[in-house]
Amino acid sequence: MKMEEFEMKRFSCGSLVPGCDWHTRDENEAEIVRRATQHLRSAHEETAVRPNMVEQIKQRIVEDTTAD
Repeated sequence: MKMEEFEMKRFSCGSLVPGCDWHTRDENEAEIVRRATQHLRSAHEETAVRPNMVEQIKQRIVEDTTAD
């Protein structure tokens, strides 16, 4: 039986919005993008998250080296 390995990924809002210390991690990039856009709406009062903003989020998702 082969164990699947999941790579945790992380998005730090501060990489997009300087000074923000919010971050999220998941193995699913789509889930990270969903959480990040929700955070941008609630914390940074972004009323519309444009496609270029989604691309900027995706570009800033990195492998989470702190994962257990």
